[in-house]
Amino acid sequence: MRYKVKALQAGRLTEVELDAANEADLRERLSSQGLQAVSIHAERRFTLKKSDFALSLFTQELIALLEAGLTLVEAVETLRDKSGQDGSRVVLTRMIEGLYQGLPLSRVLSTMAEHFPPLYIATVGSAEKTGHLADALKRYHHYESRLAMVRKKVVSALVYPLVIITIGGSIMLFLLFYVIPKFSQIYASMKTLPFAAQVMLWWGELVHSNGVMIFAGIIGTIAAIIGLLRTQTVQTMLQELFWRIPRLEEYRRLFALTRFYRTVGLLLAGGLSVVGAMELAAQLLPQSMRLALTRAIVDIKSGQSVSATLPKYGLTTPVSERLLRVGEQSGELATMTERAAQFCDEELERAIEMFTKLFEPILMLFIGVLIGTIVFLLYMPIFELAGNMQ
Repeated sequence: MRYKVKALQAGRLTEVELDAANEADLRERLSSQGLQAVSIHAERRFTLKKSDFALSLFTQELIALLEAGLTLVEAVETLRDKSGQDGSRVVLTRMIEGLYQGLPLSRVLSTMAEHFPPLYIATVGSAEKTGHLADALKRYHHYESRLAMVRKKVVSALVYPLVIITIGGSIMLFLLFYVIPKFSQIYASMKTLPFAAQVMLWWGELVHSNGVMIFAGIIGTIAAIIGLLRTQTVQTMLQELFWRIPRLEEYRRLFALTRFYRTVGLLLAGGLSVVGAMELAAQLLPQSMRLALTRAIVDIKSGQSVSATLPKYGLTTPVSERLLRVGEQSGELATMTERAAQFCDEELERAIEMFTKLFEPILMLFIGVLIGTIVFLLYMPIFELAGNMQ
């Protein structure tokens, strides 16, 4: 929270603006700077959405400036000066103010948790101990790029089926509410009709008399379903049902392990301990795997090796288990966890490719059968009538 403070310093009244988690934290910081608070006023400041600050772009530009030889404060001031009057300028201004107060960058970022995820803050904090901030940010950017690539593959595998369902549904509505009612008038003057023609005629008359209400009801039902799907409760329930499908559960596990290994590797390379890295990476795992990791961490704290503990709780693949063992023996655990993530990436990519090859033809067949059935019902009475006339 942002505070405007009037304080005494060496007998003189001064006015400062500070960021603090709460008033107690503020008073502690004022005391450490030799200030005695006279009045404290909490400001209502402009709150930004996460999307208003481009974290990836900021990271890339900061890396470039740091490698060019600028100090951290100079680099952030340069980025602020080039930014417009938008959300990024507000964030960078707050960052500069914190740095001028003598706070470490990780402490400043922690006051803006809506823009900087815990993993980012932890990466910066570990780099402050070694003095290699640019290298640490490079590792984080590479980490985010790899995860974004995996997410893109998963989303791409789902886009095509959604497009097919949308197009197929639109064709179905067109046939039901335009083609069939027009076509059914052919049979209206006939006395003896086959069953398929009777169905067509019944539906055509129903659409002519109540078509607007039926169409509105279908659209309203679709809108209601979409609205329900956007609620957290329904999404959670559907996700649990979806992931219970045996094969998909394995894909979910692979994706979770990819994120877990890559995060642990990033934090280990930054200087964090194994336990600290795993505790921070635990938030990326599904609930069941998170509980397993909690028990694994207890065993690791008691002195057991990582390569022996994680397989016991189902947190490895056969390849990653061997890589972890090699990493512990060679002292290159950070490198081996990153390689384990790469192997999980490749396995997940093969799984997505197999899913796409199987699911897309099945979906096309299903949509084709529905549309073909309607077309068959349209023309079958004509074939039957023609056969009766011979």
